[in-house]
Amino acid sequence: MSSTTWTSRLLLVGAFCALTAPLVGSAQSLNQVLNTENQRTKLAQESQQRVDKVVDETGKKEDQYKRLLKEIEGLKVYNTLLQRQIDAQVRKMGQIQESMEQVEVISRQIVPSMTQMIDSLQAFILLDVPFLMEEREQRVANLEALLSNPDVNDAEKFRKVTEAYQIENDYGSTIETYTGSLDIGDETRKVDFLRIGRVAFMYQTQDGKLSGVWDQEARRWQEADAYKNEIRAGLKIAKKQVAPDLVLMPVATPEAG
Repeated sequence: MSSTTWTSRLLLVGAFCALTAPLVGSAQSLNQVLNTENQRTKLAQESQQRVDKVVDETGKKEDQYKRLLKEIEGLKVYNTLLQRQIDAQVRKMGQIQESMEQVEVISRQIVPSMTQMIDSLQAFILLDVPFLMEEREQRVANLEALLSNPDVNDAEKFRKVTEAYQIENDYGSTIETYTGSLDIGDETRKVDFLRIGRVAFMYQTQDGKLSGVWDQEARRWQEADAYKNEIRAGLKIAKKQVAPDLVLMPVATPEAG
Protein backbone atom coordinates (compact mmCIF):
# COMPACT_ATOMS: atom_id res chain seq x y z
CA MET A 1 0.00 0.00 0.00
CA SER A 2 2.79 2.36 0.88
CA SER A 3 4.74 1.58 -2.24
CA THR A 4 1.83 2.48 -4.48
CA THR A 5 1.30 5.89 -2.85
CA TRP A 6 4.92 6.92 -3.31
CA THR A 7 4.79 6.10 -6.95
CA SER A 8 1.74 8.26 -7.37
CA ARG A 9 3.52 11.19 -5.83
CA LEU A 10 6.40 10.83 -8.11
CA LEU A 11 4.08 10.77 -11.03
CA LEU A 12 2.33 13.87 -9.81
CA VAL A 13 5.62 15.73 -9.45
CA GLY A 14 6.65 14.71 -12.92
CA ALA A 15 3.35 15.90 -14.29
CA PHE A 16 3.77 19.29 -12.58
CA CYS A 17 7.22 19.65 -14.02
CA ALA A 18 5.86 18.79 -17.40
CA LEU A 19 3.19 21.47 -17.01
CA THR A 20 5.51 24.23 -15.74
CA ALA A 21 8.29 23.71 -18.26
CA PRO A 22 6.45 25.44 -21.19
CA LEU A 23 5.56 28.40 -18.91
CA VAL A 24 9.20 29.00 -18.02
CA GLY A 25 10.13 29.00 -21.70
CA SER A 26 7.36 31.42 -22.54
CA ALA A 27 8.53 33.86 -19.81
CA GLN A 28 12.05 33.89 -21.19
CA SER A 29 10.77 34.57 -24.73
CA LEU A 30 8.61 37.43 -23.44
CA ASN A 31 11.56 39.04 -21.69
CA GLN A 32 13.56 38.79 -24.87
CA VAL A 33 10.73 40.39 -26.82
CA LEU A 34 10.41 43.16 -24.24
CA ASN A 35 14.13 43.78 -24.24
CA THR A 36 14.18 43.88 -28.00
CA GLU A 37 11.26 46.29 -28.03
CA ASN A 38 12.93 48.52 -25.45
CA GLN A 39 16.05 48.59 -27.56
CA ARG A 40 14.02 49.48 -30.61
CA THR A 41 12.23 52.22 -28.68
CA LYS A 42 15.54 53.58 -27.44
CA LEU A 43 16.96 53.52 -30.96
CA ALA A 44 13.84 55.26 -32.27
CA GLN A 45 14.19 57.95 -29.59
CA GLU A 46 17.82 58.45 -30.40
CA SER A 47 16.98 58.62 -34.09
CA GLN A 48 14.24 61.16 -33.39
CA GLN A 49 16.66 63.25 -31.34
CA ARG A 50 19.13 63.20 -34.21
CA VAL A 51 16.37 64.20 -36.62
CA ASP A 52 15.26 67.02 -34.31
CA LYS A 53 18.82 68.23 -34.03
CA VAL A 54 19.23 68.15 -37.81
CA VAL A 55 15.94 70.03 -38.25
CA ASP A 56 17.01 72.64 -35.67
CA GLU A 57 20.42 73.15 -37.30
CA THR A 58 18.77 73.32 -40.71
CA GLY A 59 16.39 76.01 -39.44
CA LYS A 60 19.29 78.00 -38.02
CA LYS A 61 21.22 77.75 -41.27
CA GLU A 62 18.11 78.80 -43.19
CA ASP A 63 17.71 81.87 -40.96
CA GLN A 64 21.39 82.67 -41.39
CA TYR A 65 21.05 82.26 -45.15
CA LYS A 66 18.11 84.69 -45.20
CA ARG A 67 20.08 87.25 -43.15
CA LEU A 68 23.00 86.91 -45.54
CA LEU A 69 20.68 87.47 -48.49
CA LYS A 70 19.39 90.69 -46.87
CA GLU A 71 22.95 91.84 -46.17
CA ILE A 72 23.91 91.12 -49.76
CA GLU A 73 20.96 93.14 -51.04
CA GLY A 74 21.88 95.99 -48.71
CA LEU A 75 25.49 95.87 -49.90
CA LYS A 76 24.32 95.94 -53.50
CA VAL A 77 22.29 99.09 -52.83
CA TYR A 78 25.21 100.67 -50.92
CA ASN A 79 27.67 99.79 -53.67
CA THR A 80 25.34 101.33 -56.25
CA LEU A 81 25.12 104.59 -54.28
CA LEU A 82 28.86 104.54 -53.64
CA GLN A 83 29.56 104.04 -57.33
CA ARG A 84 27.34 107.00 -58.15
CA GLN A 85 29.29 109.14 -55.68
CA ILE A 86 32.58 107.96 -57.16
CA ASP A 87 31.35 108.76 -60.67
CA ALA A 88 30.23 112.21 -59.54
CA GLN A 89 33.60 112.82 -57.86
CA VAL A 90 35.42 111.71 -61.00
CA ARG A 91 33.36 114.18 -63.04
CA LYS A 92 34.04 116.89 -60.44
CA MET A 93 37.76 116.15 -60.59
CA GLY A 94 37.61 116.53 -64.35
CA GLN A 95 35.86 119.87 -63.97
CA ILE A 96 38.40 121.01 -61.36
CA GLN A 97 41.25 119.97 -63.60
CA GLU A 98 39.71 121.87 -66.48
CA SER A 99 39.18 124.90 -64.24
CA MET A 100 42.79 124.73 -63.06
CA GLU A 101 43.97 124.71 -66.63
CA GLN A 102 41.77 127.71 -67.38
CA VAL A 103 43.06 129.48 -64.25
CA GLU A 104 46.61 129.01 -65.47
CA VAL A 105 45.69 130.56 -68.80
CA ILE A 106 43.85 133.41 -67.09
CA SER A 107 46.77 133.93 -64.70
CA ARG A 108 49.18 134.31 -67.59
CA GLN A 109 46.85 136.90 -69.10
CA ILE A 110 45.75 138.76 -65.98
CA VAL A 111 49.19 139.57 -64.54
CA PRO A 112 50.16 141.77 -67.53
CA SER A 113 46.69 143.29 -67.43
CA MET A 114 47.06 144.19 -63.74
CA THR A 115 50.48 145.70 -64.42
CA GLN A 116 48.93 147.87 -67.13
CA MET A 117 46.06 148.84 -64.84
CA ILE A 118 48.46 149.95 -62.10
CA ASP A 119 50.52 151.99 -64.57
CA SER A 120 47.36 153.62 -65.89
CA LEU A 121 46.19 154.39 -62.36
CA GLN A 122 49.50 156.02 -61.51
CA ALA A 123 49.42 158.15 -64.66
CA PHE A 124 45.84 159.18 -63.92
CA ILE A 125 46.69 160.29 -60.37
CA LEU A 126 49.59 162.41 -61.62
CA LEU A 127 47.30 164.16 -64.10
CA ASP A 128 44.32 164.42 -61.75
CA VAL A 129 43.43 167.14 -59.29
CA PRO A 130 46.21 166.93 -56.67
CA PHE A 131 44.22 166.02 -53.56
CA LEU A 132 45.51 163.43 -51.07
CA MET A 133 48.53 162.89 -53.31
CA GLU A 134 50.67 161.17 -50.69
CA GLU A 135 47.90 158.71 -49.82
CA ARG A 136 47.04 157.93 -53.45
CA GLU A 137 50.65 157.50 -54.56
CA GLN A 138 51.28 155.20 -51.58
CA ARG A 139 48.30 153.10 -52.64
CA VAL A 140 49.84 152.67 -56.08
CA ALA A 141 53.21 151.77 -54.53
CA ASN A 142 51.49 149.15 -52.37
CA LEU A 143 49.86 147.64 -55.46
CA GLU A 144 53.20 147.40 -57.22
CA ALA A 145 54.72 145.63 -54.21
CA LEU A 146 51.70 143.35 -53.96
CA LEU A 147 51.97 142.38 -57.62
CA SER A 148 55.50 141.03 -57.09
CA ASN A 149 54.61 139.17 -53.88
CA PRO A 150 54.55 135.39 -54.58
CA ASP A 151 52.67 134.67 -51.34
CA VAL A 152 49.55 136.47 -52.58
CA ASN A 153 47.40 134.75 -55.19
CA ASP A 154 46.29 136.46 -58.38
CA ALA A 155 42.66 136.70 -57.24
CA GLU A 156 43.63 138.76 -54.19
CA LYS A 157 45.93 140.94 -56.28
CA PHE A 158 43.16 141.62 -58.79
CA ARG A 159 40.74 142.42 -55.95
CA LYS A 160 43.14 145.01 -54.55
CA VAL A 161 43.66 146.61 -57.96
CA THR A 162 39.93 146.90 -58.63
CA GLU A 163 39.45 148.20 -55.09
CA ALA A 164 41.93 151.01 -55.80
CA TYR A 165 40.02 151.87 -58.98
CA GLN A 166 36.76 151.93 -57.00
CA ILE A 167 38.27 154.31 -54.44
CA GLU A 168 39.37 156.68 -57.21
CA ASN A 169 35.95 156.45 -58.77
CA ASP A 170 34.24 157.31 -55.47
CA TYR A 171 36.28 160.51 -55.16
CA GLY A 172 34.24 161.94 -58.02
CA SER A 173 30.98 161.83 -56.07
CA THR A 174 32.01 162.72 -52.52
CA ILE A 175 32.90 165.81 -50.53
CA GLU A 176 35.64 165.87 -47.93
CA THR A 177 38.01 168.09 -46.00
CA TYR A 178 41.39 167.35 -44.51
CA THR A 179 44.28 169.28 -43.03
CA GLY A 180 47.65 169.58 -44.73
CA SER A 181 50.58 171.85 -45.49
CA LEU A 182 50.85 174.14 -48.50
CA ASP A 183 53.54 176.48 -49.75
CA ILE A 184 51.97 179.93 -50.10
CA GLY A 185 54.44 182.47 -51.35
CA ASP A 186 57.65 181.94 -49.40
CA GLU A 187 55.93 180.36 -46.43
CA THR A 188 54.59 176.88 -45.66
CA ARG A 189 51.16 177.21 -44.05
CA LYS A 190 48.76 174.82 -42.36
CA VAL A 191 45.55 174.84 -44.36
CA ASP A 192 42.20 173.08 -44.56
CA PHE A 193 41.63 171.54 -47.98
CA LEU A 194 38.11 171.22 -49.36
CA ARG A 195 37.35 168.83 -52.20
CA ILE A 196 33.97 168.69 -53.90
CA GLY A 197 34.12 165.67 -56.15
CA ARG A 198 36.63 166.50 -58.82
CA VAL A 199 34.78 169.71 -59.70
CA ALA A 200 36.39 171.99 -57.13
CA PHE A 201 39.49 171.77 -54.96
CA MET A 202 40.14 174.65 -52.55
CA TYR A 203 42.04 175.60 -49.43
CA GLN A 204 41.80 178.07 -46.62
CA THR A 205 44.41 178.89 -44.02
CA GLN A 206 43.41 177.93 -40.52
CA ASP A 207 43.25 181.58 -39.52
CA GLY A 208 40.77 182.14 -42.36
CA LYS A 209 42.77 184.96 -43.94
CA LEU A 210 43.90 183.27 -47.16
CA SER A 211 41.89 181.13 -49.57
CA GLY A 212 42.67 179.55 -52.91
CA VAL A 213 41.25 177.34 -55.64
CA TRP A 214 43.01 174.84 -57.86
CA ASP A 215 43.09 175.64 -61.59
CA GLN A 216 43.24 172.23 -63.21
CA GLU A 217 43.87 173.58 -66.69
CA ALA A 218 46.78 175.76 -65.57
CA ARG A 219 47.71 173.20 -62.91
CA ARG A 220 48.35 175.79 -60.24
CA TRP A 221 46.69 177.48 -57.28
CA GLN A 222 44.82 180.74 -57.76
CA GLU A 223 43.90 183.25 -55.08
CA ALA A 224 40.20 183.06 -54.06
CA ASP A 225 39.89 185.42 -51.12
CA ALA A 226 36.66 186.74 -52.62
CA TYR A 227 35.12 183.33 -51.85
CA LYS A 228 36.55 182.90 -48.36
CA ASN A 229 33.12 182.96 -46.70
CA GLU A 230 31.74 180.40 -49.14
CA ILE A 231 34.82 178.19 -48.69
CA ARG A 232 34.45 178.49 -44.91
CA ALA A 233 30.80 177.42 -45.21
CA GLY A 234 31.80 174.49 -47.43
CA LEU A 235 34.39 173.37 -44.88
CA LYS A 236 31.75 173.37 -42.14
CA ILE A 237 29.42 171.29 -44.31
CA ALA A 238 32.21 168.81 -45.12
CA LYS A 239 33.03 168.53 -41.41
CA LYS A 240 29.31 167.97 -40.73
CA GLN A 241 29.24 170.96 -38.42
CA VAL A 242 26.22 172.39 -40.24
CA ALA A 243 23.49 170.92 -42.39
CA PRO A 244 24.11 170.66 -46.15
CA ASP A 245 23.14 173.80 -48.02
CA LEU A 246 23.61 175.50 -51.37
CA VAL A 247 26.88 177.39 -51.48
CA LEU A 248 28.42 179.32 -54.37
CA MET A 249 31.89 178.00 -55.12
CA PRO A 250 34.60 179.09 -57.57
CA VAL A 251 34.53 176.50 -60.35
CA ALA A 252 36.63 176.74 -63.48
CA THR A 253 34.62 176.69 -66.72
CA PRO A 254 36.05 175.45 -70.02
CA GLU A 255 36.92 178.20 -72.42
CA ALA A 256 35.21 178.35 -75.78
CA GLY A 257 37.50 177.15 -78.56
